[in-house]
Amino acid sequence: MTARTVRRGRLRGRVTAPPSKSYTHRALVAGYLSGRRFWVDSPLDSDDTRATARALRRLGASISPSARGWIIVPPARTESSRPIEIDCGESGTTLRLSTALAALGRRPTRFRGHGRLSLRPMRPLIKALTELGADVRPGRGNVLLTVTGPIHGGRVRLDASESSQFATALLLVLPTLAEDSRILLEGRIVSEPYLEATTAILRRLGVVAERRGREFRIPGGQRYAGRRFRVPGDASSAAYFWVGAAISGGSVAVAGVTREWPQADLAVLDLLVRAGADVRERRSSILVRSGRPRPFTLDLTTCPDLYPLAGVLAATIPGTSRLRGGSHVVRKESNRRTGTVRLAAAFGARAREVGGGVTIEGRPCLRAVSLPHLSDHRVVMSAAVGALAASGPSLIGEAEAVRKSYPGFWSALRQLGAEVGPR
Repeated sequence: MTARTVRRGRLRGRVTAPPSKSYTHRALVAGYLSGRRFWVDSPLDSDDTRATARALRRLGASISPSARGWIIVPPARTESSRPIEIDCGESGTTLRLSTALAALGRRPTRFRGHGRLSLRPMRPLIKALTELGADVRPGRGNVLLTVTGPIHGGRVRLDASESSQFATALLLVLPTLAEDSRILLEGRIVSEPYLEATTAILRRLGVVAERRGREFRIPGGQRYAGRRFRVPGDASSAAYFWVGAAISGGSVAVAGVTREWPQADLAVLDLLVRAGADVRERRSSILVRSGRPRPFTLDLTTCPDLYPLAGVLAATIPGTSRLRGGSHVVRKESNRRTGTVRLAAAFGARAREVGGGVTIEGRPCLRAVSLPHLSDHRVVMSAAVGALAASGPSLIGEAEAVRKSYPGFWSALRQLGAEVGPR
């Protein structure tokens, strides 16, 4: 693994957001379930989305490149009983979505993973699939679990307090079953915009999943009507450049991100306004310029991926900022709540965990850091953004971690004027 040296400097210019990781995962699964040749236009090519593509291939699909993206040919029916093995890498989304897909068939499917994947919550999804007829058994060694179907439609109660991906997995799969289904969400619903993203792509592809409060009603016997889906630009990735502009005294316009498609991390724009930045939404891009910084309070229940980045923003603002909610961040690729405290403190802010949240007392000029062994992609990118406002060169790594969600991050940072060099 390598690190990058990031020097203090302003971000200026215009960049196009990469495709959305969340929508790429969902489009791949929709294509698999469509029963016909399906085009995913402008997909994100990253470690996580490759893991989902690899899982679909193991389940029998063909996925090949085209001039505009990827072509998916769903599998033909097979009577084979030979077990399937799927390596999900470190992708929680891949594990959850492909577990539901595997439950459609009779072949035992063994799931493997790496990093902290074995620690990611799965119990609510396993419980729901079991109630719908699947046989789900815990694994041994590096096998996480084994799933054998087929499932049928029905009514399930689903704990939505740990991840929205359990509901997303069911929402994508259940419409294709013969029977009608209902999903009743229980507990405090986290990451709600990701559920909205799932239902948005279902609507675009002609699939009905009617929501009434906490319940989804899903008619059975449906087919995905469309043959292609164009992946929108990613607000999660754009957020790093918008915050970078705000804390570095710069000005950055990001093209390709609109409010047409629900995205949790569009919340960063409202956060930046509250934190004193100048935000202007135009037809072709969204522009953020630095302003008069002021401390803020942010509830991250709906946008947990912003946790480390919001911590860096708070570290640059004199006064006390507070991060609340998003308790499920402790079970991400790293414990992002603790990681945010450590990151803000490394830059010289006073940060501490308080009552399940984080309090940060920022400072106008951060100190340079040496953090060559970070492994969580969102912490790495957040650290690189913080380095733009540091007093001297900072060492940020592991540089390759960004391949999980945004392989082009370092190149885009340079495009906007950041001085990024080798270790």
